Amino acid sequence: MSPIVSPSLLSADFLHLEESVKMINQSNADWLHIDVMDGVFVPNLSFGFPILEAISPICRKPLDVHLMIVDPLKFIEPLAKVGTHIMNIHYEVSPHLHRSLTAIRAAGMKSGVTLNPHTPVEVLEDVLEECDLVLLMSVNPGFGGQKFIHRTLEKTRRLRRMIDERGLETILEVDGGVNATTAPLLVEAGADALVAGSYVFGHAHPFEAIDGLKALCR
Repeated sequence: MSPIVSPSLLSADFLHLEESVKMINQSNADWLHIDVMDGVFVPNLSFGFPILEAISPICRKPLDVHLMIVDPLKFIEPLAKVGTHIMNIHYEVSPHLHRSLTAIRAAGMKSGVTLNPHTPVEVLEDVLEECDLVLLMSVNPGFGGQKFIHRTLEKTRRLRRMIDERGLETILEVDGGVNATTAPLLVEAGADALVAGSYVFGHAHPFEAIDGLKALCR
């Protein structure tokens, strides 16, 4: 089974976002990953809702929206309105995670939860059934182009076992430092979906970069 490939728009040319989205439309990418940052939870700012509203009508791929913000629940309705496929929130800012995940599903979106590099997968023991997707950060969130944290491979294996032992269809996604070297290792460890930013948008031939990731098999 080929992995889901979700190129991260954070690494695209911000002066030509429309061209970047059209490139993704024409490619074999499965989703478009969009990082929303608030400068509080992570030390950076990125896309806001005006950008999401502009992208949504022209993007033909499902929107994989990753919220790196301190109060994500207030954006459930706006995200659903712009046609978000997956609303992904951080465990680290979610004191009532079960309630949050069920609210995302109730709004008609897939529920996602992200774990920072220091957060063990075992914290999801009691909510894994409510997660349509779990995203493991393999870099510290906030900036693209960081070095891959190799400890993520063992973390991926542990989460893969948790999902499989329960017979769940939860998608296991990894974000950070994904490239031609790390992607095969992640897929072998059990990743279902790969977020690739710099590797795709910084590649001389983005279509080939995406196709190379799609050619991997788990």
